[in-house]
Amino acid sequence: MELFSPTFWLALLNVVFIDLILAGDNAIVIGLAARNLHPSVQKKAILYGTGGALLIRILATVVVLWLLKVPWLLLVGGILLIWIAYKLLADQGDEHNDVQAGTSLWTAIRTIVIADAAMGLDNVIAVAGAAQQHLVLVILGLLISVPIIVWGSTLFIKLINHFPWIIYVGAIVLGYTASNMITEEQRLLPYFTEHPTLRILFIVVVIAGVVFAGYRKRSSSSSHKGSDGEQQRSYS
Repeated sequence: MELFSPTFWLALLNVVFIDLILAGDNAIVIGLAARNLHPSVQKKAILYGTGGALLIRILATVVVLWLLKVPWLLLVGGILLIWIAYKLLADQGDEHNDVQAGTSLWTAIRTIVIADAAMGLDNVIAVAGAAQQHLVLVILGLLISVPIIVWGSTLFIKLINHFPWIIYVGAIVLGYTASNMITEEQRLLPYFTEHPTLRILFIVVVIAGVVFAGYRKRSSSSSHKGSDGEQQRSYS
């Protein structure tokens, strides 16, 4: 991939979009960790904590980029990314009550960095796959998306809640990235190169499978919550 070519910019847009789609939990963690601090200190905690988390995220992604060059790990990464794409649709929003609010600047910074590192595996794998093992894309993508996560996370989350189809677009992008990773595994690449139609079919099946399974899980969870709510109202 040529630097700053149309393909490069398209891949960069893909990296930024994936990071933003998967940033909901991270934004919540940042808010919870700094919620008990004075407003004047909150900004410092969010800024320094996010900076530390960004540094760790870049280092972790570099490690994953290197690991993806090991035979068969591109296949493993693709399979993990399929699971991440499914979870993006299937999850109805986990509780984050276990994230303790910091009582001092450095406590909040530490909480943000540790929690982000623990929760950021999906972002790291997804960004590494979308960057097509291109280090410049990883760094640029994270440098663009992280400030948006910090200062525009609330707006982005509201946008997703208001337009649920954005989540489906994200799942489709992740499904494509995952299936593309698998087809580019060095042990499988010759086979898919000889059969381009099969490669396209495989990508379509993966994307359709992710969207269908995620939609089914999302629908069943919503109906289950609705029936529980009706039962509670009938008892009251």
